Amino acid sequence: MNRRGWHDFIKGVMVGACGAMVLGLGLLYLLNMTHVIALSTPALPDIHPFLLWIYNNLRLSLIPFTLTLILYIYSLGRLNQYLKLPHPPPDKVAQTEHLLDIWINLFFGIGVIWTAIGIRNALLTALGDLNPVSAAELGAFTILQRLVDGGILLALSTTIFGAVGGYLLRLNKAITVGARLQTYYRELAKHQSEEFRTILCNIECRLSELANINTRQREEY
Repeated sequence: MNRRGWHDFIKGVMVGACGAMVLGLGLLYLLNMTHVIALSTPALPDIHPFLLWIYNNLRLSLIPFTLTLILYIYSLGRLNQYLKLPHPPPDKVAQTEHLLDIWINLFFGIGVIWTAIGIRNALLTALGDLNPVSAAELGAFTILQRLVDGGILLALSTTIFGAVGGYLLRLNKAITVGARLQTYYRELAKHQSEEFRTILCNIECRLSELANINTRQREEY
């Protein structure tokens, strides 16, 4: 196995290990917050209340948010590497930037999707088994409490988290690679225009040669 083969092998192992670690942490988070297992952290006594606060506000949306953030970081790193090359491949730069924009939009989308899920669950929990008479008997405060218990806070929290996080990801992209991307695309457009100009000059020269040949042939006849 050559040097590049070893490099790709080690890179694949590291990516697989990181993916397994993320999936494992996500599974532990899910099992701990749903009280299937109980994790004890004596060295970090404040970690469980913090995780509980996250779970109460984000619930399972934290998992797709985290996965999207990891994919965003990976794509941003790849794009940064491509832009450092002397001659970045245009197709890879364009594709990686496209994926980067997809992860940003997906971060927004997860917030919107979980907002809809939270509102739907809250409405079903609060009003699903009520009629006008039973709703009047319960009162507004009880119905509001049922909305909160049903997930209305989840809907609001994921909206805020998705929007703020999405704009921060977009801002980070602009700060990290924005200027170099503009320079790269400007140089690429300049190079393409020069190639096009060269092709036009070659066509013009060829047409001139054909015209001269045609003129000489007429003079000979």
